[in-house]
Amino acid sequence: MEPLQFKAHPWHGISIGNEAPNFVTAFIEIVPTDTVKYEIDKQSGYLKVDRPQKFSNIIPALYGFIPQTYSGKKSGAYSAQQSQRESLNGDSDPLDICVLSERNITHGDIILKAIPIGGFRLIDKGEADDKIVAVMAKDEFYTGFKDISDIPSSILQRLKHYFLTYKNMPGIEEHVCEIVQVYGREEALKVIELGMEDYKIEILKQ
Repeated sequence: MEPLQFKAHPWHGISIGNEAPNFVTAFIEIVPTDTVKYEIDKQSGYLKVDRPQKFSNIIPALYGFIPQTYSGKKSGAYSAQQSQRESLNGDSDPLDICVLSERNITHGDIILKAIPIGGFRLIDKGEADDKIVAVMAKDEFYTGFKDISDIPSSILQRLKHYFLTYKNMPGIEEHVCEIVQVYGREEALKVIELGMEDYKIEILKQ
């Protein structure tokens, strides 16, 4: 009888990669064609329906998270320091990542190798919720982008607009999310390293 094999939990059972933070594994939850926002159920590791996308607000890149990272105390403190806030908590989730690729990837629930090139220092309801911006490794077009400053402004503005509005509710003008800084590759690597440290300290208890 063949031994039972179980699917690895995408957050905890998939490696971030031996070359992190320069190259990282990205677990993709949603793609630009999705009209529903999916996210990982933390208990089971399966994708679940979070909510329909609001209005016509569609993610303009592959979107998911970096396994074996966590936005905890170190991440929150660093975000507060860099954004000149008195204090911030991490959002207690894995570090989010959006990955640019010219290839048409039609569904989520996949992993890929990504190269971080920058990020958004985003604050969501008083919590640090950075969004790492990356390119898919070996992509013929986007691997020419070495830093977020290489991205055309039209693409960058679409990404910013998505994250500034994706939690807005119809009829409510209050903005839930704010982007306090757009940063480049070196800062993105620092944010990922802090997410790896928070994971070891607060999840693995090392």
